[in-house]
Amino acid sequence: MHLAYPAVLSALLFCTGLYGVLARRNAILVLMSVELMLNAVNLNLVAFDVWLSRAAEETLHSGQALTLFTITIAAAEIGIGLAIVLAVHRNRGTSDIDKLRDTAEGPEPEGPEPDGPDHDALTAGQAEKAEATA
Repeated sequence: MHLAYPAVLSALLFCTGLYGVLARRNAILVLMSVELMLNAVNLNLVAFDVWLSRAAEETLHSGQALTLFTITIAAAEIGIGLAIVLAVHRNRGTSDIDKLRDTAEGPEPEGPEPDGPDHDALTAGQAEKAEATA
């Protein structure tokens, strides 16, 4: 088999995963898209390892060994990521990334801080306006 076939398939898988990371709002789907991207990299590693081993006399299979390490890291990443997503879902009630970002930043204050140095001047100004309108 020619090297172009797995390379094109790997590029398509990686682009699909990249679209999933950029376009999805659900955290679990984002994690699945990251896994799809890692699998595309694994496919490339194995394909290039087979292609290079045909040219060399000694076959080290370093691409396949690196793929095993990548699979191990991906399994640990999905386990920890899923645990974090489940903990956030239990606390906040949603796994929507946009809503989680909004709740992490907190609401923006509408006016000046009530405990700031301008608090007394603000209440005095409001008192004068109330007397002027009365």
